[in-house]
Amino acid sequence: MDKEKKQLLIQISLLLITILTTTIAGAEWMFSKFLFWVDEESLMTWDHFIAGFQFSIPFLLILTFHEFGHYFTARYHDIKVTLPYYIPMWLGFLLTPSFGTMGAFIRIKEHIYSLKHYFDVGISGPIAGFIIALGVIWYGYSHLPEPEQIFEIHPEYEQFGLDYADHVYSYEFSRLQDSLRYAEFRATDSIASINDSTSEWSGYPAFEASDSYPNMYFGKPILFTLAEYLLVDENDQHKIPNDQEIMHNPYLLAGLLALFFTALNLLPIGQLDGGHILFGLIGEKRHFEVSRVLFSVFVFYAGLGLVSIRDLPDIGFGSTLEFLFVILIYLYFLYVCAYSLFESKTNRMTFAAAIFASQFLVNFFFGYQGYSGWLLFAFILGRVLGVKHPPVLDNRPLSVERKVLGWVAFVIFILCFTPEPLVIEY
Repeated sequence: MDKEKKQLLIQISLLLITILTTTIAGAEWMFSKFLFWVDEESLMTWDHFIAGFQFSIPFLLILTFHEFGHYFTARYHDIKVTLPYYIPMWLGFLLTPSFGTMGAFIRIKEHIYSLKHYFDVGISGPIAGFIIALGVIWYGYSHLPEPEQIFEIHPEYEQFGLDYADHVYSYEFSRLQDSLRYAEFRATDSIASINDSTSEWSGYPAFEASDSYPNMYFGKPILFTLAEYLLVDENDQHKIPNDQEIMHNPYLLAGLLALFFTALNLLPIGQLDGGHILFGLIGEKRHFEVSRVLFSVFVFYAGLGLVSIRDLPDIGFGSTLEFLFVILIYLYFLYVCAYSLFESKTNRMTFAAAIFASQFLVNFFFGYQGYSGWLLFAFILGRVLGVKHPPVLDNRPLSVERKVLGWVAFVIFILCFTPEPLVIEY
């Protein structure tokens, strides 16, 4: 088998696996069912799996249009490029919901020497994916199910009627449900042991509630708020799902994730799609200056409140040492994130100290919190992808039409971006 056929086989295999994993993930989110679980009532059935295509098809359609936007634009400019590589990722075996994929990418097999070409390849993917995402979101909000459908997924909510949101997202309700599940499991296992002549039930310790129970919901970008206002009739406003339950609607979930990935790609930093667009708009020299400032703001927000004096209620010798150790680890993390910003180790250390000090003081005096979920992406940007854009030989400025489209792309970024994509409250 030659190299090209082997590469194509890998790409097709990854696509098929990603279809499988995203369909399973969709069923998990839609019905709160899993392939692996100790409770038979929580096991995924074939019907659940088939229904998962309602998530995987629109989600992968958006992702595919995004990648082929890059692909066909690159081919149009005679740039050697591969077909998309899909990245399957499913964590159901850990009993943890996932989205079934880490996205997809194409590999450009030669240097790009033109500012215009970088701009065109960078902007085509997000624009193509965004257009399809708009269609998916429109369909989701124009075909909202009746609100009572949530009782099929969470029958324990039905006792409260449509006012369930005022009751179920509390520690007391979660504790009660946990204790009922424990009692049911204990009773079932007791009966099984009694009926099994080869075993003898030895009993269980008393139920102990967790210290806290998490409530999880997705942060809505501006576009979702606009969609709810423009697409949902006043008489149907009651059909809009609660933020904590939006993951049960496959089309809204697919659209929400699509906007998240679009915003992520459009961050005007480094070699992301947004970085390519910014590079085309303002040129090489100013791009690195602006990109470095935006990256610093991004890191500042991501780690704001992560290390706080409020985490040290008792200033004792041992706890102080632990606190100082955490600070040192975090400072080193910031130092590593600055790898592509500065060549000098001294400048990286200065950057780390300045970011940490500003985060610590802002949190101490004002109590503001950032979103630590962005820290992993900050590391990928700063250490792996890089904040500086590679230079080009052809620096001729873009046409007016391209410049307008570039600023439209950043408006799309604002509409798609949410400071807290996934919120977990205790």
